Amino acid sequence: MFPPRLQALVDLFSGLPENERRELLIHYANGSRRHAPRQGEVFDIEEVRKDAECTDTVGIHIRLGDGGRCHFRVTLGPEVQTLTRALTSVLCEGLDGAPAAEVLAVPDHFVDEIAGAELVRLRSRTVHYVFHRMKEAVRNRLEHNLPGPPATGRNE
Repeated sequence: MFPPRLQALVDLFSGLPENERRELLIHYANGSRRHAPRQGEVFDIEEVRKDAECTDTVGIHIRLGDGGRCHFRVTLGPEVQTLTRALTSVLCEGLDGAPAAEVLAVPDHFVDEIAGAELVRLRSRTVHYVFHRMKEAVRNRLEHNLPGPPATGRNE
């Protein structure tokens, strides 16, 4: 149903009691900076903007590697909420290396399985935001059939 790496994270989160799930979400939120673009990285699409759905600027950076596999980086402004930061980390880890078609096929309900229905209900406007932006970037990349970035010598 989900790309394998994302499925492993869904399984991890959904098997935790609520208090442990929230602690793990905070851990992922605190690690969100690890998913920012690194110096020298080249992307097919970089979309940085502030939308009404989010409290601050969010940048989605995508590179399609060999076989159309997605590699995401995300930049988050300082006012982005903790749950959105956590979800960003989960998405970057869970979707890394997944084929574009699999990324586009991930249903929204995975957010409930990661964050829990109560948190999703409280933050319903923002928890899906980054995920929708990532899917939008993949669609834009595929629709415009953009050439890939120059090779960097890094493994895909």
